[in-house]
Amino acid sequence: MTAAQQFVSVRELEQSDYQPWSLYWDQYQAFYKVELSEDTTELTWARFFDPAEPVHCAVATEGERLLGFVHFVFHRSTWARNNFCYLEDLYVCPTARGKMVGKQLIEFVQGQAQEKRCDRLYWHTQETNQTAQRLYDWIAEKPGVIEYRMALPALD
Repeated sequence: MTAAQQFVSVRELEQSDYQPWSLYWDQYQAFYKVELSEDTTELTWARFFDPAEPVHCAVATEGERLLGFVHFVFHRSTWARNNFCYLEDLYVCPTARGKMVGKQLIEFVQGQAQEKRCDRLYWHTQETNQTAQRLYDWIAEKPGVIEYRMALPALD
């Protein structure tokens, strides 16, 4: 463990983390060129604290300062007996990048997935996100899967 890693800890999200989490959440959306509604953000935040929800968030901190977050979801799969864990979002503030904070966040999720006896931990990233891919290529395998999406209209 490097000196920089010694001062970084990863823990579950707390209600008092809203302000820095929200700022980073906005920056994360800007990076991916999406703008989620305030309703979606509020619902996401509420899900993190609802024990009936499979959606979770952990944060990396250095003292009182938040350095980043990771969102992850436990779900069933037709491909395995046990649940899968999907690492949905990972964000590290620019000043903490390159200091293994992202790796520590992923390792936290890995530990949570192991505790829940998940059969797989997986995630996606954009083809253009070369910085993140350097980390991902180092710690995980790239299975060659291509994702397709189909937007669905709201049924209100």
